[in-house]
Formats: sequence, C-alpha cells, structure tokens
Amino acid sequence: MSTADIRTLLAAYDDQMRGAPPNPPAGVTYEQDGPLLRIVGQFRGFVSGPRDLGVEGDALDELIARQRDFFAARGEAVEWKTRAHDTPADLVERLGAAGFVPEERETVLVGRAAEMAVQEPVLPEGVTVRRVTADADMRRIAAMESAVWGEDWGWLADDLIGRVASAPDEIAVHVAEADGEVVCAAWLVFRSGTEFASLWGGSTLAAWRGRGIYRALVAVRAALAVSRGVTYLQVDASDDSAPILRRLGLHPVTTTTPYVWTPPGS
Repeated sequence: MSTADIRTLLAAYDDQMRGAPPNPPAGVTYEQDGPLLRIVGQFRGFVSGPRDLGVEGDALDELIARQRDFFAARGEAVEWKTRAHDTPADLVERLGAAGFVPEERETVLVGRAAEMAVQEPVLPEGVTVRRVTADADMRRIAAMESAVWGEDWGWLADDLIGRVASAPDEIAVHVAEADGEVVCAAWLVFRSGTEFASLWGGSTLAAWRGRGIYRALVAVRAALAVSRGVTYLQVDASDDSAPILRRLGLHPVTTTTPYVWTPPGS
C-alpha cells in the first residue's frame, strides 16, 4: 500500500474514530472537557482527544491535572489514550510529570473489510465458532481471559453484558469452543454514523495457539462487517497480534499508548 493510501486510512481514523461511541452502556456517561472526551463509569476512567488538542504549556498541564483530579475524587484509575502522531508533541512528557504511567504500546491497524472477508475461516478439528449474547457466556469469556492473563478479568463480563444490553446491534461477540470450553473469544464493535467497525479481543488459551483460531475469528467478523456495510476495520494490536493482522490485510497507520494514573495505594 502506498504512503498516500496509508494517509487516507489515517485521516479516516482521525476523522471518525476519535469521538464518543453513540450509545453508552448502562451506568456509563460521556462528558466533554474542552477538547477531551471523558468516559465515566467503566472499570476505569478513559480520556481521549482529537489529533491536535489545541492547547499547550500551562493550559495543557491544567487540562491534564483536571482529569487526574476528577478521577482521584472518585477513587478511580484513569487511562489517557495517546497516539504517536498527536500534537502537541510534549503531551506524553506532561502526562508523565502529572503521574501518568505508560502501559504497553500497541499498533493502530486499519484495513478494508471487503479485502479481509474473502478468506474462508479454517478451524482445527473439534473447534466451533458461534455468536453469543447470554450473560453466562460473557462470564465464560471473562474466565478464559483471566486464565490467559493470570489475573482477574471479571470486569470484562460486566462490560460485555452492559454493551449487549444497551446496544445489541452495535456489538457482536464470538467464541471458539472445544469440548464445551471457550478457547478463544473476540468481538466486533460497530460505530454507527461512521464507516468503521473495531476488532477487539482475540486472546486464545495457550494450548490452542498457533492453530488458526484467531485468524478464523477475524474472517468471521470481517464477513459480518461487510454484510452490515462497513468499509473499514480497525484494531489496536499487540506486538503478538500485529504481524497476523498485517498478513490478513490490515495496515499500520500509527501507534497508541495508554497513559494511566492510579490512585495511591490502589
């Protein structure tokens, strides 16, 4: 893909994927603070802005401190989502000075859904894929994620249950199962009013990795996206997932790093 094509994908991402999703889950609210979108009521707070915040220096420090102090008053951690091409360029330095700590950098990948939906999903023998909506399945997904990451991911069940309840047409959750066990799970999040849908999840139990399950779930979701008229698929990919997704037709357009402030003693 040419540099001009990559710029087109990045411009579409910046124009369409920076604002608030249209329908917050129950208990979640969207707030605007100057140029920032602030999401309140999730498992931790979330802050994001446009490509150019339009503030710098002392005004930027004040904006950062206001987000930190807002969530400090709630006793909650907050994630400020940064992208490598954002301005002002010293945003991450100022976040660090305010006590925000970077987590793992991910690659923002964007691709055309139609180009990714042409591949037939190929699953290992004994593995099946189905779309799920039941609360019990969301808890099974959270248990699988807890096993993969070695920590409690119970919050994920609540998050998925809330999303499905509040806007069932905007999320499609899929599981890959073997002998009744969830071995991989992934979901597709539609963004109404845009040309985009986002790929999330994809964690696989260690014993089932390297067997094409993740690739199959990408293909299933890409086909669903095309059936819903989606032009672009987007994912924030780990270093493990990015090479697979690039082979499947997604293209790196920038990187994203969460900067997280956590209340002392948490």
